Amino acid sequence: MILLTGATGYVGGRLLGRLEQEGRHVRCLVRRPEHLHSRVGSGVEVVAGDVLDPDSLARGMHNVEAAYYLVHSMGASGSFEETDRRAARNFGEAARAAGLTRLIYLGGLGDDRESLSPHLRSRHEVGEILRNSGVPVMELRASIVLGSGSLSFEMIRTLVERLPVMLTPSWVRVPAQPIGIDDVLAYLYAALDVPLPESRIVEIGGDDVVSYGDLMQEYARQRGLRRLMIPVPVLTPRLSSLWLGLVTPLYARVGRKLIQSIKYPTVVRDDTARRLFAIEPISVRDAIARALRHEERELAASRWSDAQSAAGDVRQYGGVRFGNRLLDVRTSHVPVPPAVAFRPIQRIGGRTGWYFANWLWTLRGWLDLLAGGVGLRRGRRDPEGLRVGDVVDWWRVEAIEPGARLRLFAEMKLPGRAWLEFLVEADDAGSKITQTASFDPIGLSGLVYWYGVWPLHELVFRGMIRGIAREAQRQK
Repeated sequence: MILLTGATGYVGGRLLGRLEQEGRHVRCLVRRPEHLHSRVGSGVEVVAGDVLDPDSLARGMHNVEAAYYLVHSMGASGSFEETDRRAARNFGEAARAAGLTRLIYLGGLGDDRESLSPHLRSRHEVGEILRNSGVPVMELRASIVLGSGSLSFEMIRTLVERLPVMLTPSWVRVPAQPIGIDDVLAYLYAALDVPLPESRIVEIGGDDVVSYGDLMQEYARQRGLRRLMIPVPVLTPRLSSLWLGLVTPLYARVGRKLIQSIKYPTVVRDDTARRLFAIEPISVRDAIARALRHEERELAASRWSDAQSAAGDVRQYGGVRFGNRLLDVRTSHVPVPPAVAFRPIQRIGGRTGWYFANWLWTLRGWLDLLAGGVGLRRGRRDPEGLRVGDVVDWWRVEAIEPGARLRLFAEMKLPGRAWLEFLVEADDAGSKITQTASFDPIGLSGLVYWYGVWPLHELVFRGMIRGIAREAQRQK
């Protein structure tokens, strides 16, 4: 039995597919099992658990031999180091108590003898805490991961595609040793069977030492684009992250941590990986080509922005007193069957948009980015299909019944909880579409927010259901 954490994340989601393909017996520990059930086969166990909850770890590790620790705090707000420490300590202690024979951890490259960003420093500290548990740990340290859907690759792609001229700060020229996602998965999988009498740190990377600037130029070359990069002497991580938030899928909180990390060289310094593993990593050129070639299939498999952790801390509402739930309910009758009426609802968000005043949705997304939220840049995994746990811009799918019902939960910065639900029912005219926006305000600030934006809601929600009805009739 293998325990996998981080199965809703970019690397963990793809590793799960590899483990299933190889016939391994896998148990996934996730905070919200309902977000994973629809994505796994019958041979995979999905259990509720949290690395910050020791009791859930003890249950999750019952009869487990090895475990993957693919947990990180990239999306966390505020200081995350102590949370990382506590999570790693809990995991290591639970692994020792359960008698696990090995832990496999994916961390970040960087020289411990030099200053590191808070995020990279925390990644190294997590590895040390896991090793101190007494359970043998295979710690794989990687630099930039290249693959369609990875955080770094999506940043590179969007910058190159949208900006013919770029002002590039110093971090664009820092050396790194990128590795393709398929090679990362190969190392993670092989780490199950490599002899591990004691803990080891193994640095993994591709053949090329390059910079983000080199990666952008190579991406542009393969896409047949001409791009001009103009170096600038000063652009702080905060300003850079806000700029990235406006033009890429990254939002400010994640962008700032990424930039703080890539300000430091991340290069492989020894050949341990080549001696321990029979893996020949591909070049940067081949990794980018593979990402472009298999883009649609890979994006459907997993994206960094779909991870639960990418949305930030899971907000706890215990002890919070909510007022009365506020509702905006609208209906529309359309002369089409329910299955047809539901089609535009199932395609909502992403490139399709919201069927009315998309510029207002975009403006609201920018305001959310400035407030440290996820904004509107995450889009969708698939333009046609939805499943529980999927991201739809700043929403996440909480429930879906094909042809009948879709409920979205808001992950934007709000003084309360918000949902958007669509219900399609058959009636004498064909179908009735019911659109309900729900909001649980927290205190006075929540009420001020709701009534302050009510005029915009009146405009947007009325236009949205009319747009959905028009699109449904157009498709009949």
